[in-house]
Amino acid sequence: MGLLIRAIFRAKHYGTVAPIQYSVRRSYSSKSDIVASAMVYSDYGQPSQVLRWHSYRLPALTSDTVHVKFLASPINPADVNMIQGAYAIKPKFQILGDETDKTYAVGGNEGLAEVIAVGDNVTSLKVGDQVVMAESGYGTWRTHAAGSASDFQLLPNVGDNVSMIQKATITVNPCTAYRMLKDFVDLKEGDYVIQNGGNSAVGQAVIQIAKAWGLKTINVVRDRPDFDKLRQELIDLGATHVVVDESLGNFENKKEIKSWFGKNTPLLGLNCVGGKNATEMAKYLGANGHYVTYGAMSKKPLSLPASLLIFKNITFHGFWVSKWCDVHTPEDRYAMFEDIMKLMNEGKLREPKWNQVKWDEKSMKQAVDQGISGFASGKQVVLFS
Repeated sequence: MGLLIRAIFRAKHYGTVAPIQYSVRRSYSSKSDIVASAMVYSDYGQPSQVLRWHSYRLPALTSDTVHVKFLASPINPADVNMIQGAYAIKPKFQILGDETDKTYAVGGNEGLAEVIAVGDNVTSLKVGDQVVMAESGYGTWRTHAAGSASDFQLLPNVGDNVSMIQKATITVNPCTAYRMLKDFVDLKEGDYVIQNGGNSAVGQAVIQIAKAWGLKTINVVRDRPDFDKLRQELIDLGATHVVVDESLGNFENKKEIKSWFGKNTPLLGLNCVGGKNATEMAKYLGANGHYVTYGAMSKKPLSLPASLLIFKNITFHGFWVSKWCDVHTPEDRYAMFEDIMKLMNEGKLREPKWNQVKWDEKSMKQAVDQGISGFASGKQVVLFS
């Protein structure tokens, strides 16, 4: 892109020359020199069957658009569901490159990108800014993207101790934990929160944020041969208590669990599992408590005894962080990111366990298959280099 420089010369009187004025305008090329690569699909189906590698020239920069390069993007369960056509949000199918007879959706919903070019009319972003996607379904399994400034959400700069992985994985799990702890009950220091899925990514974020805010947690997990090891790992993160789900309905275990909080009964319960044990967990809430469901990993329904509604006046909610983002402003989201990233910068919210995925078609398909089978250990993240 070049610069068009126009000099304007005026003289009021003979021999008197007015200062030269310059009007500088940017001219835009008809096409970009950047060739992006992406994992795309043109139809819904099993990811390993419908995903494919696609290279295309990035659309040219205009006065109202920005170019970004991606730094890191995770592979999440929701990404798989979206490719299968089974997710509540549908991706945007669009023309990518010179092929005008076929449209593609780019896989991935979460990721970190850096702004590499901005149009003259863009004031909200500048080159070098780090951003995440403003909405789900944008497509983050790609090296570069072009879009309007509103497609991207600026991340705050809170310090040097927030890793690239933490930024790339901030929009789903940490934000879900943060909002559930903040939005449903006015929790005070020393209050108890009870949750199942305590070892999940959201559960671990709940433990750490609660600890930073002076809250206590009772964390329910499935029984397993290495339960003692898992229990210690969660306690090291900041968990107050860790119990197995089958113990919730046992009379002796009930007495022990209730002895932990005494009259300070939990007023917030967080459920991502469903089924019988999720119902048992709800019974530990005190009067006027709130029970928030944000997942259903057991794929079993949540049955509610009438007594919890009639005698305890417990309120049951559903929560989906994508919906929260839809009804809140970029400024609200920025403030949330700032709070969360300050915790990260202070070492109070750790980087999740993760494994690097190579950026090629075969490795990406294998990683997605591992995510479906449940055999992946830690979050899978592709690094673009």
